[in-house]
Amino acid sequence: MLLTTPRFVVAGLAGDSGKTLVSLGLAGALVGRGISVAAYKKGPDYIDAAWLGLAAGAPGRNLDTFMMPPEGLGSSLTKARGAGLILVEGNRGLYDGLDGAGTHSTAELAKRLGAPVILVVDVTKSTRTVAAQVLGCQLMDPDVNLAGVILNRVGTSRQEQIVRQAVETTTGIPVLGAVPRSAGGGPLPGRHLGLVTTSDHADPQAAVERAAQMVGQAVDLDGVLDIARRDSVAVELEEMPAVSGGVRPCRVAVAQDPAFCFYYPENLEAIEAAGAEIVPFSLLESRGLPPETDAVYLGGGFPEVHAAGLADNVAVRNDLVRAAEDGLPMFAECGGLMMLARTLRLDGKLFPMAGVLDLEIQQEKRPHGHGYVIGRVDRANPWFERGNILKGHEFHYSRITGGEDLKRTVLEIERGVGVGAGRDGIVKGRVWASYLHLHVFAVPQWPGAMVGFGHHDQSDREPLGQRV
Repeated sequence: MLLTTPRFVVAGLAGDSGKTLVSLGLAGALVGRGISVAAYKKGPDYIDAAWLGLAAGAPGRNLDTFMMPPEGLGSSLTKARGAGLILVEGNRGLYDGLDGAGTHSTAELAKRLGAPVILVVDVTKSTRTVAAQVLGCQLMDPDVNLAGVILNRVGTSRQEQIVRQAVETTTGIPVLGAVPRSAGGGPLPGRHLGLVTTSDHADPQAAVERAAQMVGQAVDLDGVLDIARRDSVAVELEEMPAVSGGVRPCRVAVAQDPAFCFYYPENLEAIEAAGAEIVPFSLLESRGLPPETDAVYLGGGFPEVHAAGLADNVAVRNDLVRAAEDGLPMFAECGGLMMLARTLRLDGKLFPMAGVLDLEIQQEKRPHGHGYVIGRVDRANPWFERGNILKGHEFHYSRITGGEDLKRTVLEIERGVGVGAGRDGIVKGRVWASYLHLHVFAVPQWPGAMVGFGHHDQSDREPLGQRV
């Protein structure tokens, strides 16, 4: 595909610089002007992408040069066809990547997309030094088009005036706005994995509207649009081959509720393209699996936050055990792994989980695994062939402390933590459970495996249905 849509990347000097607030505010304010915005998050991030999608009024998606092959970027960006503008929120600092060379950084993504960069700078307790920081980013890589600066957490009008003059005089880059420090706290509260999710926020739409108002009043939106339209460079991007459909209908039950909300839109779309009907259900409120379930997909989320509610839902826990015993394919990532375990220990309390797997899980106060993962399949299993390389990511505060099924791993971890001892990918029958989150563009055979399993032997199984 030839990418010609006006676009820009919102970057920062570091994490927690205010990129998400500014990105949400820009998306919401521009949509309020009648502009169709396609919003993306750089890197493996479910929460920010969901907020961006809410602000844009369409699913927020991810762009990641580590997990995705080059053609994966093109396939993801095809979803922006018809949009008036593409907004990409970067992650960490502009040049932060896997190594000292900045491999897979926001800067490298911006260059690949032919997109200008707007740099968000936290100016807390600083003035002219901000100009030095911006100048350093400008000189670091001349191929990065650093086209604008937005000041964040500005304390006074005098501070804004000094910083603005210093940046523009020193670098020649326009300061597009100055977002004031929020006296009552920002509209986006955080917790241990980052921001609170849209599903757990009391009023996410009001938070987006507040961000749009804050940023819309503080930033020159016409200047942002001018940069996107003037400085975007047309680039040719490859696309992934289309996924072929199955020969028979297949119903995939997908857990979707405040406890389980981490899904890439492309993963769900790929399951549908492979011939499945996605049937959402709640591990907190549903009274069992949906009727005629053929496969189950349990994504990540916050089971530790909702542990009591999950433990109380005995009906759905029993249905998961029965489904696994009946040979239904079940794919569980991170939070899903925790749900399939026998117990979850949290703050000294022990909560029963589904018990599909003989595992004991302990929730810790600090991250146990965080970052990109590379794994090699080294043992026979029904999901992936031996020798397959699986690229993905992990971010979990929990760890496995015991249980016989910890011996059932099929994945050798070359980068990352997994379930421990350099292993991940617990397989029991047709159940896959791991701390590894996968994206279909990195593992295109995955949806076909799930849907293919779901097609097998449907007539021989006793129907699953919701309990009354």
